[in-house]
Parts: sequence; C-alpha cells; structure tokens
Amino acid sequence: MDGLMIFDPLFRVPLFNGLLLALVLSTVGAYLRLRDEWLAAFALAQVAAAGGVLALPLGVPVVVTAALAAGTVAVVYGFLERVNNNHYGVAILMGWSSAIILAANTHQGSVVVESLLRGQLYFSGVGHLIGAAALLMILLVSLPWLSRRIMITRFFPDHFSANRQASWPHQVGFGLIVVFAVVLGTLAMGALPAFALFFLPSWVAFVLVSGWRRALLLTGALAVIAYFVAFVLAIQFDQPFGPVLVLVLMALLPLRLLGRVG
Repeated sequence: MDGLMIFDPLFRVPLFNGLLLALVLSTVGAYLRLRDEWLAAFALAQVAAAGGVLALPLGVPVVVTAALAAGTVAVVYGFLERVNNNHYGVAILMGWSSAIILAANTHQGSVVVESLLRGQLYFSGVGHLIGAAALLMILLVSLPWLSRRIMITRFFPDHFSANRQASWPHQVGFGLIVVFAVVLGTLAMGALPAFALFFLPSWVAFVLVSGWRRALLLTGALAVIAYFVAFVLAIQFDQPFGPVLVLVLMALLPLRLLGRVG
C-alpha cells in the first residue's frame, strides 16, 4: 500500500486521534513513572476491558462501563495512603480474569475483549478525537497544580500527613485523569499499545536528560515520532497498527545505553 495513503481523508481522523493520544498518554506515563506507579496504566486497561464487556448485557456504550470500572478502582486506590505497583498487580489479575470470564459468558463478549486488547485505531472517529482533545485541555489546565503536589508526594511522602493536609484531592484527581487516558487509549489503540505509550517513552527519556521539564518534553517527542513512524509503516506494509507501534517503541530502548546526554 502506498505510504501516501496516510494523507487520505479516510485516515485523517485516525491519524490525528493517535497523534493526540501519543502525546497525552506518554505525558501521563511520565507522571506515573515519577510516582513509581507505571504499572497503573496496564492495570486500569485490564479493568476497563472487563468493564467494557458489561456493556453488552446492560445495553449501554462500552466507554461508559469501561470508564466506570476503571474509575472505581482509581478512586478506591486514590483514598489509600500509599499505593504502589503491587496494588496494580492485583488489579491486573482481577481485570484480566474478570474480562475472560465475562467474555466467555456474554454473547459476542469475546469480540469486545479482542477489540479492546488489539485496538481499532483505523476505525476511530470524531468522538475519539474530541475526547483526546478534551483530555489534552484537562492536562494543560490541571497539571500546573497537580504537578507540584505530585512532586511533593514523591520526594516528601509524609508532607501532607505531617502538615494535616488532605492528599486525596490530587490523588483522586490524577487517578481520574489516568482513567480518562487509559479508557481513550484502550478503546482507540488497544490495551497493550496504549500501555506501551504510557511506559516506554518516559523510560527512555528519563535516562537521556536531566531535569523534569526536559524529560517531559523528550517523552512527548519520542512518543509522537514513534507513533508517526508506526502509522506509516503499518499502512505501507498493510499490518495491524498496535503491534507495529509496540515494536517501534521498543526500537527506542537501545537509546537508554547512551546514558544521560544533557
């Protein structure tokens, strides 16, 4: 297939959907890595997939039940004093097993689970684009406030309790942003490709540069470049987008051997 097909109107909306999501998911992933909770993205994606299957018997849109399931876990964890990857490991197991069991006992449930795991970026529409743009705006508005509180929590874990200040507002608020990002990414790209965007760009960027702002900028740049390369390659060679994106992102890993360059 001609690589110029990426400029065809058929692929225009999916292309921009993915570009926005690549930027947003990788940015949220950088904050998850700062909090040492990078496994949260995969855990919530599994829970969202399980919730998505419930849409069939309930007769409601998949995005509603997926968001409610993932949001419930995020809110519960947000009220815990300290959450780490062990908690999200439990959520992964719970989400995966629930999704498989629900799919096995729901008409066409396996089709929904498969689509959520693999993603259908080429079939994403204006609704996904509006959601991605809204999430980007939420990040731009809320992160200046959230970022400071997340930094304090990361480097001074007892700051809020010692000063008798509530930590749940930013914990729950950030958790809901993660849920929004996970659900959008899972619906459009699939659970694993979305997790790759949360996980890999920041892992590479954090060892290449010093300083939080530069790491954040490099994270977003790596994600967007990798996404665009994957999109072109997937169309050029008529391959499923999700696995191609994961492989392109994994091709960035040797950059970690360069160590810190700035």
